[in-house]
This record gives sequence, C-alpha cells and structure tokens, in this order.
Amino acid sequence: MVGAARLGEFTLAALLIELTPGPNMTYLAALSVTRGAKAGFSAVCGVALGLATLGVCATFGLTRLIEASPALYAALRFAGVAFMLWLAWDAWRADNGEAAVGRPALGAFGRGLVSNLLNPKAALFYLAVPPQFVDPARAPASQLLTLVAIYVAIATLVHTGIVAGAATLRSGAVLQGAGAARLRKAMAALLALVALWLLWETRR
Repeated sequence: MVGAARLGEFTLAALLIELTPGPNMTYLAALSVTRGAKAGFSAVCGVALGLATLGVCATFGLTRLIEASPALYAALRFAGVAFMLWLAWDAWRADNGEAAVGRPALGAFGRGLVSNLLNPKAALFYLAVPPQFVDPARAPASQLLTLVAIYVAIATLVHTGIVAGAATLRSGAVLQGAGAARLRKAMAALLALVALWLLWETRR
C-alpha cells in the first residue's frame, strides 16, 4: 500500500489539478446549464467511468502503447478535440424547451464517458503523476490502482459540485428566457475554446 504521507501528497495534488479549469469542468457546466441536473449528474458518472478505465489501462501499461506511437497519439488527440468541438456545437444549438431537457440521460452518460476515453491529457496524467508516489518495491500495481481510485473519487466530488452549481444557476430566475440562452451560448463558446486549448497543449 501507499504510505499515508504519500497518499496525502497525492490527494492534495489531485485536488489542485481538478480545481484547475479544464475540459471536464467546462463540459459539465455547459451541459448542466443547457439540460439540467439530471443530465449533468449522468455525465459525471460517465466521466468517472472514463477516468477509471484510463487509470486501469495506465496501471497495466496499455496507455504506454499510445504514448509510444505517434500515429495512435495523434489519432486520439484529434478525435478527442473533434468530439469536444461537437459537444460545444451541440450545446450552442440546443434550445431550452422540452426537447433539450428531455434528452435521454444515457446520452449524457455516454458523452461523458467518450470525452474522457478520448482525452490524451488524462492518459498522460496517469502516466506522469501517480508513478511519482509509488514505492517500486511494494506491489506497484496495487499502489497505482489505489491512487487511481482516489483520483476518480476526488474528480467525481469536484464534478458533482460543478453540476450542482450550474444546475442551480439554470433554475434561477435570472437565467430564464434570454438570460439562459446567453449563458448557454457563452458556455458552449468556452467549451470550444477549451477544445482548441487542449489541441495546443497536447501537441508534440
């Protein structure tokens, strides 16, 4: 197992990373403003599953194949950015009527899942950060899985707070009618900018 001191250090590092604005934060806020808390919390579950899946893959060395292959890395990078831009466009054109609010929760779950499976930054995080807190002489795989679980738990708590806050704004009187539409479009534009930032940040 990971030592208590190292667990504390990793927990603090993971919390600081998650509190930094990024693709998940922006997407969940935009989704919750557009479609409400139910869709937002469904997406949080999809994001958590995506992060957990990437963490398990990194633990057993599968993501290193992507890191070692420029073609695979480029494909993942461009697919992830394209998917985020599509999410931004979908949020931009969505209305605030029953059709938008009533879209299946499973769709939000799937989008949260796919957006993280296609996120090269998340994969690189697992390759770069958790190994620094592992004692190679004490069952590294078990330690890495523990750190993955901690990171996913922290990310899920932060994402849940974001969804709750954004959904509260959506239901507020100040965001009725034109106000809600303006905020939705602003969040969609921000998501598109984050996608372009991710494209620049993950270049090689």
